[in-house]
Amino acid sequence: MSERKFNPSTLVLLIMILFVSIIRVAAPFSDQFKEIANFSAVGAMALFGGAYFNSNLKAFGFPLLMLVLSDLFLGLTVYKEFGLFYPGWYWTYVAFVLMVLVSRVMLKSVNVTRLLGATLAIVLIHWIVTDFAVWYSGTMYPHTLAGFWLCLVNAIPFELKFLYGTLIYGAVMFGAFEFLKARYPYLKMVRSVA
Repeated sequence: MSERKFNPSTLVLLIMILFVSIIRVAAPFSDQFKEIANFSAVGAMALFGGAYFNSNLKAFGFPLLMLVLSDLFLGLTVYKEFGLFYPGWYWTYVAFVLMVLVSRVMLKSVNVTRLLGATLAIVLIHWIVTDFAVWYSGTMYPHTLAGFWLCLVNAIPFELKFLYGTLIYGAVMFGAFEFLKARYPYLKMVRSVA
């Protein structure tokens, strides 16, 4: 029978995910951040959790829990008019789960090239899944291929912010954790964080 031991990597990863979640929640409350509220850390959280947690439960669970908690907080405060969850929220969560899955597959070993490739893949997933929901569930666009295409084109400014946010937050999160692993050898448990 094996004995479970505390793994400091788990704590460091959780603190980093929690930190970017707090930024996500705080941004809409500041006039300085209103312009970059869509400059989101959500994609970076999905990549980060998928890359470093060995357990699927933690890889999907911790980032997803932070997304749920931050959505609940924002729904109860900033976006009260939408209720606890905004219309079509489940599409965002489907996209998020797919983003973690991509990270699990593409970031088995982390390097800049793989991280950039995974970032582009998850931005594409987010774009197609969430905008499919807008097109399919809404009345804003005709339910034709041309209507879907128009929906995708109109979403480009939002997806660019999502891309930039994922790149910046991802660089900070991955860079910080890789730096910490180099500085503190006991954190060098890539894909072995239980």
